[in-house]
Amino acid sequence: MNRGIVYIAGAGCGDYDLMTVKLEKLLKTADCIVYDRLINENMLNLARKDAELIYLGKENTEGGLIQDAINRVLVEKAKEGKKVLRLKGGHPFVFGRGGEEALALEEEGLDFEIVPGITSSISVPAYAGIPVSHRGINTSFHIFTGHTKKDGSWIDFETVSKLDGTLVFLMGVKNLSQIVQGLVGNGKSVETPIAIIESGSTTKQRTITGVLNNIVEISEEKKVVPPAVIVVGEVVSLREKLKWFEKKRLFGKNILVTRNVEQAGNFSEKIRELGGESFELPFIDIVYREFVFPDLSEYSAVLFNSANAVRGFFRKLDDARKLGNVKVGAVGIKTHEELVKNRIIPDFIPEEYRVDILAKKSAAYTREGDKVLIVTSDISPVQEDIYSQEYSRKFEKLVAYETKKIKREKSEVERYLKETDIVSFLSSSTFEAFWESIEEDKSLLEGKIIASIGPMTSRTIREAGVQVDIEAREYTVNGIIEELKKM
Repeated sequence: MNRGIVYIAGAGCGDYDLMTVKLEKLLKTADCIVYDRLINENMLNLARKDAELIYLGKENTEGGLIQDAINRVLVEKAKEGKKVLRLKGGHPFVFGRGGEEALALEEEGLDFEIVPGITSSISVPAYAGIPVSHRGINTSFHIFTGHTKKDGSWIDFETVSKLDGTLVFLMGVKNLSQIVQGLVGNGKSVETPIAIIESGSTTKQRTITGVLNNIVEISEEKKVVPPAVIVVGEVVSLREKLKWFEKKRLFGKNILVTRNVEQAGNFSEKIRELGGESFELPFIDIVYREFVFPDLSEYSAVLFNSANAVRGFFRKLDDARKLGNVKVGAVGIKTHEELVKNRIIPDFIPEEYRVDILAKKSAAYTREGDKVLIVTSDISPVQEDIYSQEYSRKFEKLVAYETKKIKREKSEVERYLKETDIVSFLSSSTFEAFWESIEEDKSLLEGKIIASIGPMTSRTIREAGVQVDIEAREYTVNGIIEELKKM
């Protein structure tokens, strides 16, 4: 019998980079992923293309019915012999009901493992500049659920209010008034500092501070909504000196990343390093072609039009020595970097990132009548006949990869755009697929900042009647990041 297994895992508290190494491995290998509403959905981009994704979020409901349904799904999928990842926000054993799911599996004799996650009770205050413990202030911290139990019983505030340590309440926004009353009514000083951290460790993070005597009024005025973490204690007073996350250059900015999955990660990582959040929604896919590898001894130069061209070419190259007497040209920094990864240093790189300029540049490194190979994509504007006539060489094109447009449902794109401040386009083909997907509905881009990687992409965007707000001076990911930092 093919036995399945369920991994009950914590996804951390919102910041994509807070996932554990073990979770990353599981995301890439699971047959089935059952996830809730509090995870960073970019994590799902790591899943196998054939993985089954099942959303079973509880929204703001309480009670056993939805949990029973989740338990049943986990049991069913495990019995099908699948490797199941149950992906939960935070830590599965910190008010995450992971124990109930594990018990349901144990009762059926099914295998399971617990994968700890970074709990919001500690990490969210840290992102707000609030240490839950600090020498000279406290010697303990205590974590409570902000919900009542099934029988309606409540926290023992008579005991809790006497604790000197930091008090952390999870899922307690709607019961804030009762929490404050319970603490003050049992002797906690009305001047005790308190913070409410909304959507912690994300670009929507907002921290509201006060004291027990006024926090309810402040929270109503500020219209605080869950998910939020409540922190009570003198450590809250350290926030003004220790807050760091909100100071990052792109904090508060949500950026739609539209490039292909394989290359989106690098861009997204740079966005997150600066405190922004990336929403990855690819509109192109790179498919490397199978081709008959040319006899490189016939060519005097090989020109690479993109980093993907380098990848496609070197997938088929069995011996790097075949490039020994061949001059190598590259368009752009990223193409250069990809060549260097393969231990090839290009002989020339034109200042303008254009293939026609690359072809012109190659004339200085070859002789009349020489054959020059241009490695490129199926949609790149390579005009080998014109180059051959103009420079008295024989230029030939080798298509190493295809750029496939991804057409998405308009409603799906609209959902992403609602969460987005900046829409980035790193190629013309990406914008074209995006434009087709939204059915050329320019109204969806109202109030959005449009960022382009360079003049060619900008021209395509403007031809559609869309304004370009940011254009990279250096036509690379780093170039567009530098322009975003100036906002």
